[in-house]
Amino acid sequence: MRELGRRRIGARDGPGGRKKGLQTILTAEVAAEIEELIGPEASGALDFEALETALRQQALELAARAVERWLNADTSDGAHPTLPCPCGEQARYAGRRPKWLQCVLGTLRFERAYYHCARCQTGFCPRDRELGLEAGSLSPAVRRMVGTVGALVSFQEGSELLDELAGVALDAKQVERTAERLGREIAQAEQQNVTAEPPPAPTMYLGLDGTGVPMRASELAGRQGKQPDGSAKTREVKLVTVWTAELRDDNGAPVRDPGSVSYSAAIESAATHDTDQQLAPFAQRVEREARRRGFDHARRRVVLGDGAPWIWNLVDELFPGAIQIVDLYHAKGRLWDVAKAIYGAGTDLAEQWAKQRRDELDTGEIDALLKALQLHAPSNEEARKCLDYVTRNRQRMRYPELRAQGLCIASGVVEAGCKVAIGTRLKRAGMHWTVAGANAIIALRCSRLSGRFDDFWQRPPTTQNSTATPSR
Repeated sequence: MRELGRRRIGARDGPGGRKKGLQTILTAEVAAEIEELIGPEASGALDFEALETALRQQALELAARAVERWLNADTSDGAHPTLPCPCGEQARYAGRRPKWLQCVLGTLRFERAYYHCARCQTGFCPRDRELGLEAGSLSPAVRRMVGTVGALVSFQEGSELLDELAGVALDAKQVERTAERLGREIAQAEQQNVTAEPPPAPTMYLGLDGTGVPMRASELAGRQGKQPDGSAKTREVKLVTVWTAELRDDNGAPVRDPGSVSYSAAIESAATHDTDQQLAPFAQRVEREARRRGFDHARRRVVLGDGAPWIWNLVDELFPGAIQIVDLYHAKGRLWDVAKAIYGAGTDLAEQWAKQRRDELDTGEIDALLKALQLHAPSNEEARKCLDYVTRNRQRMRYPELRAQGLCIASGVVEAGCKVAIGTRLKRAGMHWTVAGANAIIALRCSRLSGRFDDFWQRPPTTQNSTATPSR
């Protein structure tokens, strides 16, 4: 379409600077073109917003018809009488079959060659694979849109955003199915495509943590949890985060480098037994992420965690020699829990006791801290657990020495990762997940947050849609 006019809509004209109406501003030629598209009665009644919306819809429909003609004009996909079937036999050409396709321009009727195998009684359309349409009736661009909204908001909100912003009408269930299928493809690609990078900085950090996600009752049968009756409402998502921190704040403390953080997570086991022939699933995930980011070749490797035994068992196995640090703020939180248990929440005595213990932690006076905990351990369960916690991790709490080496001593990046990568999307009110559904959306979200979403779409359609089923 030609330029919509020689003057900007809303421009002032004339001696008095009065805004001219739409029909006056537009040239007669362009006005005629608009009337041809949406009709003379409609064009006269519409305001600017309604006009641009109507014109956009008409332009999309015109483009959709053009693409439809272009797609259907190419019949070369049926040039061969037979093609190899995945079962090993030859599938025979069986004519052309239609498929209704939802693309960003609208709905298209797409005809393509169909091949049928007499042996396995399945069929396929070569052009579906060529164009990335094996996964269903959504074009790659629409699937990408669905992946974006599915990673960010609920499926219902995603459906509404697609309709309002892009004019793509998909109900919430279709958004859910498409986003989860895409998440599974991304999770599969995460395992298969591990290109090792050189370490981007002399010191690299790796953080490990876990956070609970609300699950459907069927996913919790027989599992122990933290409810008063011993039952569970959640399953733990384990997260690995890798980043660098070469920048310094005004006090000289290391600061996370922008754009350096990557995430990988799933509901999966981290436990490896002596008799196991391979690493636990989450340990394999950590190993992949470390290799992908170049962590295992960094000059200084630092691992931060909250002090849970499973973290250090995994680190000892995968990264012997790495510097291990218990997150300072998590350790201080444990001390505050002890103070509340001894003196009561909100009391001055609790505040004073906690401050003194935190100061001892900051200054490296671990022996004094242990003595204070030993005093209360016989009569207080929280003090006893914290005493064991500090005793086990004291070599990971050498905070003055670690600060002097210019190292991060707090895992704020990991804590934020649990909230940003997991909590913000999967722990909203009323949400209850299956393990498969949660893992799919986690993979989708981690891919976007780690800057790998675009990389996935650069791969061939056959890789993206490897989970698709054959046409029948």
